[in-house]
Amino acid sequence: MTDSDRAAFRGAAAARDLAVMLRVHPRKMATPSRTLDGPDGPRFVTGGAFHQDLKRAVDRYFLQTGRSPRANGRMWLKTAVMITWAIASYLLVLIGDFAVWQRVFLAGSLGLAMAGIGFGVMHDANHGSYAGGRRANRVLGFTLDLVGGSSYLWRHKHNVLHHTYTNVTPLDTDVSGNALLRFSPDARHHPVMRFQHLYVWALYSVYPLGWWLVDDFQRLVTRRIGANALPRPTAGDVAVLLLGKALFLGWAVVIPLTVHPAWHVLPFAAIATAVLGVTLAVTFQLAHCVDGAAFHDARAGMPVRDWATHQVTTTVDFARGNRVLGWYLGGLNFQIEHHLFPKVCHVHYPAISRIVEETCAKHGVHYTAHRSLRAALAANVRWLRTLGAGGPLSPLLAASAAE
Repeated sequence: MTDSDRAAFRGAAAARDLAVMLRVHPRKMATPSRTLDGPDGPRFVTGGAFHQDLKRAVDRYFLQTGRSPRANGRMWLKTAVMITWAIASYLLVLIGDFAVWQRVFLAGSLGLAMAGIGFGVMHDANHGSYAGGRRANRVLGFTLDLVGGSSYLWRHKHNVLHHTYTNVTPLDTDVSGNALLRFSPDARHHPVMRFQHLYVWALYSVYPLGWWLVDDFQRLVTRRIGANALPRPTAGDVAVLLLGKALFLGWAVVIPLTVHPAWHVLPFAAIATAVLGVTLAVTFQLAHCVDGAAFHDARAGMPVRDWATHQVTTTVDFARGNRVLGWYLGGLNFQIEHHLFPKVCHVHYPAISRIVEETCAKHGVHYTAHRSLRAALAANVRWLRTLGAGGPLSPLLAASAAE
């Protein structure tokens, strides 16, 4: 095969993958003037000039480079590293003969590895951006079930609700908050929230327990996710959820308690859970709950909005130049690119980000990116402190919230 033949083959493969990407996610990749209607939700128009220019520019990138928007060898290597990291940390903390401080380190390592599987494996798979086939994505997406979640419920909560109604109260349950936390300016304020920027970290550290043991079962039984109805699950959906919970509780609870007494297991399990919870929660917060991300209240009525513009203005990138952080977070520091192209594997986001930023500038769409992890953390703390105070927002925060 000649070099020109290889280039033509790569271009044809990329074109096929792009066609699949556009076909399997029609709600996001629609024709001009198509309107998306949600139950009791806002209306979005897809396919406007900005959205069309974005798609053409990204399509051109893949066709010119001959790359597939799916996973590549680096992605498969990362998957192997993340899974090996998790298994090794678990076995070492379970059966290794180590000092207490070393077990603490290994428990923290297990928590980071579980979060890494979420960032770098299950997230792409459950979006359908890892492999070309649905079955392969579902198998890889089951890694979420193995670390305690539910891939079935996550796909509806995240792919449908969060990705369509990003930062829209009350449809995006990721920013709904609760009686102790206020993430959105449209959420109700309570006096205790004045201190939320201080105690939020403790709540993050225990939130996986509710997610694993309560929330998923409650959603399955009530068929509701927050204010949103959950479609009736199939018998297969329920079976996968229950199987995943059983496998998770088996390796995370049953096996450790057969090897060690409870007083020995609980401290290290608490460390792993806390590291996992803080890592997952903070990563999401830095992309959506910061000064610079816009919020909207569907209950107050929203005008018809361009879907692509909505995604850019409600989302923030951070630490785009930090390659180590980007590798670990599975590209989730490139959240704008992910929200615009959820069917593209995250290994391509650094290259796509330049295209997206240039297209936003061309169309006058505000694109926000915090330079570093430290800057993003500071922006999140400012947001939590300001919302917790309950008073008028500062001019910068008010402009962000009212965009």
